[in-house]
Amino acid sequence: MRSGARSKSGVRGGGRPRRVAVCVAVASLAAAAFAAPAAAAPLFPGGPEIPALPSVPGLPGVPAEPTIGPANFAPPSVSPGNGDVVGVAQPVAIRFTDPIDDRAVAEKAIRVTAEPPVDGSFYWINDSQVRWKPHEFWPAHTTVTVDAGDTHVTFSIGDAVVATADDETKQITVTRNGEVVRTMPTSMGKAGHETPNGTYIVGEKYRDMFMDSSTYGVPVDSPEGYRTFVEYATRMSYSGIFVHAAPWSVAQQGYSNVSHGCLNVSTEDAEWFYENVGKGDAVVVRGTAGGTLSGSDGLGDWNR
Repeated sequence: MRSGARSKSGVRGGGRPRRVAVCVAVASLAAAAFAAPAAAAPLFPGGPEIPALPSVPGLPGVPAEPTIGPANFAPPSVSPGNGDVVGVAQPVAIRFTDPIDDRAVAEKAIRVTAEPPVDGSFYWINDSQVRWKPHEFWPAHTTVTVDAGDTHVTFSIGDAVVATADDETKQITVTRNGEVVRTMPTSMGKAGHETPNGTYIVGEKYRDMFMDSSTYGVPVDSPEGYRTFVEYATRMSYSGIFVHAAPWSVAQQGYSNVSHGCLNVSTEDAEWFYENVGKGDAVVVRGTAGGTLSGSDGLGDWNR
């Protein structure tokens, strides 16, 4: 079923490497002083001559701490919030109280740092929201700090949880830190309602809800309309794709696709998914005839 519910870190140069470099340079100079032939440079008038010292090579530069430019915005809201623990696919969303007229200036006023260090980039949803995500999924257990003007947030990445729904096998395979922890049969979108391929980001979850086709323009009383009560619904997209319990399609799960785009699973599997897969975890759908989930969906950032 488908519902229309919308809902760089530079390495700071420490003192120790520099001191080591200086010691090496001094030691080298001392050795050169004893080994080089004498040059006509008396130590003092009438005194002995001393060797000419070689020039000292330049010491390695020390990387500077990245600086933050002046903010052209009031303190924004940042998601994830302070102290949150999210999944490896979760982007950073920065929402401004007023539209930004100079995006480049705004980006210079924002710093996203991670431990261990992670590379990533900004992309704008609109003039009031910019997001940042790593080039690849966050490493598990990363600590992330966001400084955006006067807003400061630190959150953490949990275990690496990735669910893969394969239309060829009609199975969802869930891994945690690379190990398979659950496999469940599924029934995805039928012809005309094929589930889009791509990487989804898990959003909010509902213990139970009504899925209503009229919320995305299909009247309930039309041939493809519905208003269905479901349990253990985990959102995958803003466009209304969920993993949810569908006891009425258990016979098709693992064999054929009969949903309106959602990933139908048994009640037992839906409950497990609801309890073990959380915000920011990844769901990868592959092998369908449904094209690719839009990168502007809101939970489709990895398809941009």
